[in-house]
Amino acid sequence: MRGETVTELLTAAQMRAIEQAQIESGEVTGLHLMERAGRGAVGAALAKWPELAQGRHRALILCGPGNNGGDGFVIARRLADRGWDVDVFLYGDAEQLPPDAKTNHDLWRAMGRVAPFEPAAIRGCDRPDLFVDAVFGTGLTRPIPDDLAMALDVRMMDDWTRGAAIRRLAIDCPSGLNLDTGLIPSSDEDAPARVNSAHLTVSFHSLKAGHKLGLGPKLCGDLRVVDIGLTGPDAAERAMVGTAPDAERARLVTPEFMNTALPPRVWPGGMIAKMQGQGHKYDYGHVMVVAGGPGRGGAGRMAARMALRSGAGLVTVLCPQDAVTENACHLDAVMLRACDSATAFGEIADDRVTAICLGPGMGVGAQTRDMVAAALAHRRGDRGRRNAAVVLDADALTSFENDPDTLFSQCHGRSVLTPHEGEFARLFPDLAQSRRGALSKIDVVRIAADRAGCIVLLKGEDTVIAHPGGGASVHSATGDRAVPWLATAGAGDVLAGLVAGLAAPETSPDLFCVVEAAVWLHCEAARLFGPGLIAEDLPEILPKVLRTLAS
Repeated sequence: MRGETVTELLTAAQMRAIEQAQIESGEVTGLHLMERAGRGAVGAALAKWPELAQGRHRALILCGPGNNGGDGFVIARRLADRGWDVDVFLYGDAEQLPPDAKTNHDLWRAMGRVAPFEPAAIRGCDRPDLFVDAVFGTGLTRPIPDDLAMALDVRMMDDWTRGAAIRRLAIDCPSGLNLDTGLIPSSDEDAPARVNSAHLTVSFHSLKAGHKLGLGPKLCGDLRVVDIGLTGPDAAERAMVGTAPDAERARLVTPEFMNTALPPRVWPGGMIAKMQGQGHKYDYGHVMVVAGGPGRGGAGRMAARMALRSGAGLVTVLCPQDAVTENACHLDAVMLRACDSATAFGEIADDRVTAICLGPGMGVGAQTRDMVAAALAHRRGDRGRRNAAVVLDADALTSFENDPDTLFSQCHGRSVLTPHEGEFARLFPDLAQSRRGALSKIDVVRIAADRAGCIVLLKGEDTVIAHPGGGASVHSATGDRAVPWLATAGAGDVLAGLVAGLAAPETSPDLFCVVEAAVWLHCEAARLFGPGLIAEDLPEILPKVLRTLAS
């Protein structure tokens, strides 16, 4: 069994615990793990840059004062064995190195020189083909010192003679990146930015949260997870996407588990009820989308169309009486009803309504708050196997910014909040970006889900989903899944409709799993459409995405 995992996003503490448990079991030593890490990093670099596998080359390796530096010394030995010229610098005192790192330091010293860290001496070295950052890896939570930041600044590469690009390899992560948060700790907001990044980052055993959060994807470059032979009971991935999430470990929303690609019909296909068999329209649910007044109905209409495209059996737009004519000019397959108050909503929403989407274009104020309260209080009675899913977005959230506790007191396990960072800050001001401190985006969404008593989906390139009790996942729209065109007005409204549409069928899976699938499909539709995407394109391109999931 291969020992690396690629869908769990571990914290530094979780990774340390897995390693320590394996060492304490007696099945492996820290020295063996370090050797495997260094060898694996060299293998990953040569796989990415096969031209370096032939002939003689030069490397410059910066080693840190901990075990990350120990990995660097192993890399130095392995490259020297291949005939490379290797310059090694140590940031720290060799006598203070941890035991395993010190052993590898001494092994390298029998082969080559270890120079003390000095930026001028580093810049005075012959130009390297490979620059290895093995200074700080997992666990760093403080800003790195200015002299080190200067030496690692990518602009330092200009000090060498110009020629072919110097390839940059980071061990664990580019030094200075907090691998729990994906951010760069700073002690001075006015200090000039030090730009440290890598073309290739090698992680060991598993991805870490910071590889996929915040600045992590941009700074780490290509990511490769290397197997270092961790096989203890805590080393395996715990929860496959499409099943209930693990309460302690966040997972990546991707169609893969235990190093194996999942068939599209299993995931996300298994999250789409209409792909599982035959039924009549009410088996696939009735979604109600509450839209705004005249001139503000577009967001609700896009959400409704996406709900219908994603497999809901019926979709009805509810709007004020004076907006009926406008909406009627745009809707055909989507039904339309006038609804001017929460009282009217209660009279219209019968026991066949299985999902409700509120917020897009509704307007901020008391009427929206009343409508949200009515939707959250809706119960299906004996005919319904479970209560309707309620998806709240945009104005349905902002309307409670002065009294979020009232909203939270009404939420239940079948409700989903889908804020962007601005809306999240209005409901959870103490968890806003500017106030998170050492908390990661995963941490704060977990706190928010517990506080609200429902699923919270915090949108962004690093979308985080959490439900009460700790289960969390991250969808990363970066790398080959980057979709800058998705940053367009109305895209969030369409996502809210997609969640409602997938959650509506009587046989739809667990709501958390449905939300994960919706986020992935939303991104996939944008990727398929490509440049020039606007929000109303998403419902029209979704069928092409769904067509690929039958195999």
